Amino acid sequence: MSPRRSVCWFVLGQLLCSCALALQGGMLFPKETPSRELKVLDGLWSFRADYSNNRLQGFEKQWYRQPLRESGPTLDMPVPSSFNDITQEAELRNFIGWVWYEREAVLPQRWTQDTDRRVVLRINSAHYYAVVVSWVNGIHVVEHEGGHLPFEADITKLVQSGPLTTFRVTIAINNTLTPYTLPPGTIVYKTDPSMYPKGYFVQDISFDFFNYAGLHRSVVLYTTPTTYIDDITVTTDVDRDVGLVNYWISVQGSDHFQLEVRLLDEDGKIVARGTGNEGQLKVPRAHLWWPYLMHEHPAYLYSLEVTMTTPESVSDFYTLPVGIRTVAVTKSKFLINGKPFYFQGVNKHEDSDIRGRGFDWPLLIKDFNLLRWLGANSFRTSHYPYSEEVLQLCDRYGIVVIDECPGVGIVLPQSFGNVSLRHHLEVMDELVRRDKNHPAVVMWSVANEPVSSLKPAGYYFKTLIAHTKALDPTRPVTFVSNTRYDADLGAPYVDVICVNSYLSWYHDYGHLEVIQLQLTSQFENWYKMYQKPIIQSEYGADAVSGLHEDPPRMFSEEYQTALLENYHLILDEKRKEYVIGELIWNFADFMTNQSPLRVTGNKKGIFTRQRNPKMAAFILRERYWRIANETRGYGSVPRTQCMGSRPFTF
Repeated sequence: MSPRRSVCWFVLGQLLCSCALALQGGMLFPKETPSRELKVLDGLWSFRADYSNNRLQGFEKQWYRQPLRESGPTLDMPVPSSFNDITQEAELRNFIGWVWYEREAVLPQRWTQDTDRRVVLRINSAHYYAVVVSWVNGIHVVEHEGGHLPFEADITKLVQSGPLTTFRVTIAINNTLTPYTLPPGTIVYKTDPSMYPKGYFVQDISFDFFNYAGLHRSVVLYTTPTTYIDDITVTTDVDRDVGLVNYWISVQGSDHFQLEVRLLDEDGKIVARGTGNEGQLKVPRAHLWWPYLMHEHPAYLYSLEVTMTTPESVSDFYTLPVGIRTVAVTKSKFLINGKPFYFQGVNKHEDSDIRGRGFDWPLLIKDFNLLRWLGANSFRTSHYPYSEEVLQLCDRYGIVVIDECPGVGIVLPQSFGNVSLRHHLEVMDELVRRDKNHPAVVMWSVANEPVSSLKPAGYYFKTLIAHTKALDPTRPVTFVSNTRYDADLGAPYVDVICVNSYLSWYHDYGHLEVIQLQLTSQFENWYKMYQKPIIQSEYGADAVSGLHEDPPRMFSEEYQTALLENYHLILDEKRKEYVIGELIWNFADFMTNQSPLRVTGNKKGIFTRQRNPKMAAFILRERYWRIANETRGYGSVPRTQCMGSRPFTF
């Protein structure tokens, strides 16, 4: 049993074989190609929560040995979605422990009979700890710790071991958070018999968003040849007007193969060729990948086509979008393609009504339309990795991403120990492995608001940041701090200082007049001490949509806009020096745990949870377009207040 499993409050004992969490192989996004097929298992799954006292009845009675309905009542549960808000049961909404998903699928006959074909089961996100049991006899397949990142298993031997073509997959998911998970949490038992029933416990967390759980993204089956392209790594550079595309390709299944690499422009014209596992493609007069509003033609993407063949006539084919761009950090600037870039953007959540954190295409496209309407050129994946489809759209639209792991709520001393650090390093392995080829990703963030003044934090972040840089030397690394500048033990190791502050909100309540002085002091203290560029990575105020007060009072739309405008006065001064960005908290209202501080969630969004604009959205839109026009001169700010307006077509 792995160390992480032993510290959890649940114990599987001898019910399951040991978990193999070591990283093996690549994590190319599953897609259909001439050599690969894809079957998406989205839709209704059978679902059951384990309400037993120890939450282990499903394992003790081996629910996975037969159809789930035979073990007791089940619900229809849509995938992808969080399970919490789907029913009318408060007990399920706040459930902590194991839940069970089951789905049957019919496999094409060629998948089960073609011995030259691999079949892979991939779960794109299961929060938090997942055990996958498959096939009609309940064979254990794979386990994974951590939400938000994909994991998969080769199930070829299972599906090709007999005449059956019906495949049943059972996935057990536990959303319990401990001091050693990422994010951390604690289980608190309430033992006063005059106040709580026997065995009563709650999940305690130190982050301000709801701990949604379930199968948040698609579960898919896909095939490859038995000898196949396992991984592709691409880095880019520019030498005058020549684009340089460096590639490394891993092949599994055989040592005898040939690789052909072609780079195509957006018109399908071949602009460079290569052969072998690694090489460099040179692209004369290259079209660079530029962020939105930084160039007349942003987000230019080439296509890297990789073809593998073997002497036995086995072939595999994979296409990877490639954006040619460079990233660099100076003492006071963030450079993309050698030119200063200013992060004028937002923080977001994967959060919406009913579906919780479940992936939803219409919502995603709506959000990107709002980002472009706003004039935002960037966002941070606060506070966990977003779906791969989000990053693909960022590549296509030129929206720059600070890619953050789930390192939020790290406040307990034990969460800085070796057990936590080991898991944190593995999560960064998984994150970099998944997202390394996205041109939109320009920086890694290893944590949000840790208590980085604690003594172990220095070694913890020194190790974590060095590890991330070793995984990817091409991108800067940061974490987001709300610790005092002179007490932060992790700040010496970051490339960019990211600071969260909520002036006149979490202190000096209602006193807008102190913002400018306090913000000026904040920036000057951080820069004087570290001599690194600074991003105001969070700032904002709650506003209840439709609540108006004059003079402005807290929670009114007027107070939210007045607070932003006071921040903007100082940001306009300091962005001429060393401040390289501002990310509003938050893009949209989102759900949190219930508390007296939250009225059905966090209301700091400039849009409501339903994506309707508050006054602050128009203030921010006017600002972002003004900054873009000042720096690049692409015409005037669009005056219409229609949500779909933008100055040019993409």
